[in-house]
Amino acid sequence: MANLSAVTYRAKDGVAWVTLNRPEKLNAFDDVMQKELRAIWRHVRQDDSVRVVILNAAGDRAFCTGIDRDYVMGEGKEANDALAKSTAPSPDPDHVEHPHVGYVGGPYSFDDPGEWLGPKSNDLWKPVIAAVHGIACGGAFYLLGEVDIIIASETATFFDPHVTANMIAAYEPLQMLPKMPFGEIVRMTLLGASERMSAARAHQIGLVSEVCKKTELLSQAEWIATEIAKSPPLAVQGSLRTLWAGRELSRAQALSMGWAFVAIGNTPENLAAGQQAFSAGERSKPRIR
Repeated sequence: MANLSAVTYRAKDGVAWVTLNRPEKLNAFDDVMQKELRAIWRHVRQDDSVRVVILNAAGDRAFCTGIDRDYVMGEGKEANDALAKSTAPSPDPDHVEHPHVGYVGGPYSFDDPGEWLGPKSNDLWKPVIAAVHGIACGGAFYLLGEVDIIIASETATFFDPHVTANMIAAYEPLQMLPKMPFGEIVRMTLLGASERMSAARAHQIGLVSEVCKKTELLSQAEWIATEIAKSPPLAVQGSLRTLWAGRELSRAQALSMGWAFVAIGNTPENLAAGQQAFSAGERSKPRIR
């Protein structure tokens, strides 16, 4: 993954690090970032050496502040130039490289500005851990809504400014709705920029699973990723896919599909390898959280 400009990528020991890299824009996304994230997610899903992904952001102020408003308003020459220079493969040759948000050719067609951002939208079923610091707002929820584990530093804050800017909040709260209690997402949506949710409150409601010091954020994310990466990848991916199916389907529908996930992943070879490891006592000492 060479010649990226809006995102950086590195992989080592089964863990890939994906870093949003527009700190001067508070890591707001434009077409370049969308294109590069899509290329990365599509690359990771076919790279057997990568088992877990850590998604984080450069700079001290923000994880991501949503769509780059200057770019959308037609002031994105710099982004267009970067797009032209980027060598990240475009999986969709028909994609229009210039920003457009809204109806296209009538009320039944709509350009969603964040449709390429998230791992699940790109059919990636390897675990993605988001390490969030600073501001995470608006379009950042395209990413956070599709990751599997979120941890945050004490500096993290979450909010959705759409209604304050006289815009309908739709895709962003819908992405976060399964991750937050209904009353909390309603409050966040309707209060707009008037209130920000702290990392502590996000932990209380289950949006984030852990809060730590800013200096410890990446090391904590790495520990989680490394431990997950030790497990057989097919078992991890099958379990993850099952959980997402359970979240998005009714309980009865999800249970009716359980046999398929088990049959696909629990091959005789995998079961034999797992039994052998268990019999050999290959078990790590657990950490108590």
